Amino acid sequence: MDQHNKIEQVELKYLSLYDFEALKEVFIEIYGDISDAYWKKSELKSLIDIFPEGQVVILVNGDIAGCAFSIIVDYDKISDKHTYDDIAGDVKFKNHDENGDMLYGIDIIIKKKYRGLKLGRRLYDYRKELTEQLNLKGIVFGGRIPNYYKFSSEISPKQYIQKVRTKEINDPVLNFQLANDFRPVRILSNYLEGDADSKEYAVLMQWDNIYYVKENPKPSVQKSEVRLGLVQWQMRSYRSLEELLHQVEYFVESLSGYRSDFALFPEFFNAPLMSKYNHLSEPDAIRELAKYTEPIKQKMAELSIAYNINIISGSMPEVIDQKLYNVGYLCKRDGSIERYEKIHVTPDEAKVWGMQRGSEFKVFDTDCGKIGILICYDVEFPELSRILAKEGMDILFVPFLTDTQNGFSRVKLCAQARAVENECYVAIAGSVGNLPKVHNMDIQYAQSAVFTPSDFAFPSDGVKAQTTPNTEMILIADVDLLALRELHNFGSVKNLKDIRNDLYSLQRKK
Repeated sequence: MDQHNKIEQVELKYLSLYDFEALKEVFIEIYGDISDAYWKKSELKSLIDIFPEGQVVILVNGDIAGCAFSIIVDYDKISDKHTYDDIAGDVKFKNHDENGDMLYGIDIIIKKKYRGLKLGRRLYDYRKELTEQLNLKGIVFGGRIPNYYKFSSEISPKQYIQKVRTKEINDPVLNFQLANDFRPVRILSNYLEGDADSKEYAVLMQWDNIYYVKENPKPSVQKSEVRLGLVQWQMRSYRSLEELLHQVEYFVESLSGYRSDFALFPEFFNAPLMSKYNHLSEPDAIRELAKYTEPIKQKMAELSIAYNINIISGSMPEVIDQKLYNVGYLCKRDGSIERYEKIHVTPDEAKVWGMQRGSEFKVFDTDCGKIGILICYDVEFPELSRILAKEGMDILFVPFLTDTQNGFSRVKLCAQARAVENECYVAIAGSVGNLPKVHNMDIQYAQSAVFTPSDFAFPSDGVKAQTTPNTEMILIADVDLLALRELHNFGSVKNLKDIRNDLYSLQRKK
């Protein structure tokens, strides 16, 4: 297009039969003036009658610059070896199925003088939006490979596609489709009769709708918008277990009042109960503290049901077969309870308390998607969260306890890295204050937060929300799981998809 011609308006609108005469000029320019070669008025009428939303024209300054036509098909009923005539050769378009599951692109045309304005991208974007609105699985079409005739005596269509993808061969049509997130599915032979440039081959291209929801006769209870509630716990003296549980219920009730889906408590939030055992050695004192773990777990399980909230209990000491572990419990609002362990214990935990390393970690299924839980030091080992991400984790919860700002910074920075590299949300919650009457638990430093990946759909600094440092409070933040789905497929970078599995791998040991 002449760059001196000012573009005042670009408009997309539904196709009308009144557009036929203007479109006819476009058809003749592209297909030639043979009447059998271009779209007939009767064919356009059929398309408008059966599926008006699928037929659009694009105008530049009021002049028709291009068009896009499509129908809906039942993908399972399309032959793997179908041709263009099988799809569009019938003037009544009998393959159109309003109950189908895929949008089939029949044609996209851009007038030559308007090429270079990325109008084709606008038409593709419209098709994608339409596919999402209609809850279809995706878009398919047979894509021409117009430069194949130059190489057909040397390489197969499959080899040609690969060389186009690696930029060894330039194919303007296929390059454009790949740039618009379409992927090759299969080669179609004898697809478009008379297409000498493509040697009558085409590539079945497909775009997947990541928002597609398979129809289910049962209503779905899983949420895509999830509200996280974090407790920044103040360490203070408690005269009894009942007094501590009263404070626990206060926070649970507060978060439930804001309709939070999760309540996350910090690591060793129940440590104040150790004060009455300060006369004992550190290993004996924490084993006494472990006696409170079961009643706290049971109370949290009751609260999760009573307040309709999933509670992540932070962590508490637990003795099994005379061995001491750092564990926590996921108390779901459906009444079920699941256990998690600290896999990596710090040198101080091992030396002072004799804490043993756990051996089980997994992804937990909840009514708000798949979550992972790692206790404090565990988040500093990227292998754990990467395995959980491979198993479908959307949100990683990290209860922590750090005494100095140095220790907190390790947890914070590693948690932020986990959010970026695993394309997930990470919520961390810690304790503040001090316990002068409890050995090895003197001071605490914390700033609880919710971290996100760093891409356009998320905060640029990767921080969704954070508390005031060293202040008792709650933090509430909403996270969107669908934004993660979009990131996985269309992010500026694709940390999970671009892993070099051909060079290295990460897996659990049996």
